[in-house]
Amino acid sequence: MFSHLLQEIVPFLKSHWRTLLLLLLGVLLPLVLVAELTEDVFRDGGFVWDGAILEWYRAHRTPTLTGVALALGVIGGVKVLPLIALAIALLLARAGARVHAWYLFFALSGAALLNLLAKLIFQRPRPDELGAVLVESGFSFPSGHAMANAAFGIALGLIFWRSRLGWPVAVLGVFWGVLLAASRNYLGVHYPTDVIAGFLSAAAWVYGLYLVMGRRWPALRDSPGGKRDTIAAERETAAPQIKQDKSPPVR
Repeated sequence: MFSHLLQEIVPFLKSHWRTLLLLLLGVLLPLVLVAELTEDVFRDGGFVWDGAILEWYRAHRTPTLTGVALALGVIGGVKVLPLIALAIALLLARAGARVHAWYLFFALSGAALLNLLAKLIFQRPRPDELGAVLVESGFSFPSGHAMANAAFGIALGLIFWRSRLGWPVAVLGVFWGVLLAASRNYLGVHYPTDVIAGFLSAAAWVYGLYLVMGRRWPALRDSPGGKRDTIAAERETAAPQIKQDKSPPVR
């Protein structure tokens, strides 16, 4: 199965690498611009509301909420989330929705690459460790957890958007991304600007990738369950029947 998948995706990468590179730069450059414009502010502890929000979370911590936030960080972290995404991608591929599987793979891979590049370019220190629940290594801007989980949730929402599960999956996907982003602020390991930038940049990348891949493989816009599960297809097949019913009787 993997060899067949590679045979499908390699020609796509060869013919669309410039478009994908421009999309990556189109998401990365605004991040770098924002970082450069606010460099002094960020290095001095961020905006006033950055600190105020972190203080609010700190004042409302409870053992139960802290346990939930820590668990979310593990599930949405580098040790678990890639395995979950890989399992879903394999299930999609086995169900015949190979383009949807590749889309999910590139959505998360691109978000991870964007996060790595942005952190290396800006190198923003993390918030004060004394106010954090745990100590995280690496730089702070943008939040890797926020980017990865926003990419994961929004990508799933787009994959199933035109299926019967469209609305529930989309709502749950966005909610998951927001929940993970908020948990990083709650734990004190990221500034609010880190998670906001991470979430928005991931959303831009995932949607742009959806448009690019959808032009090459129109099946991406259909439900992973096929035409029968695609809502638009049901409307198109129902339309001629409606017109036929409204036609005047033959005399």
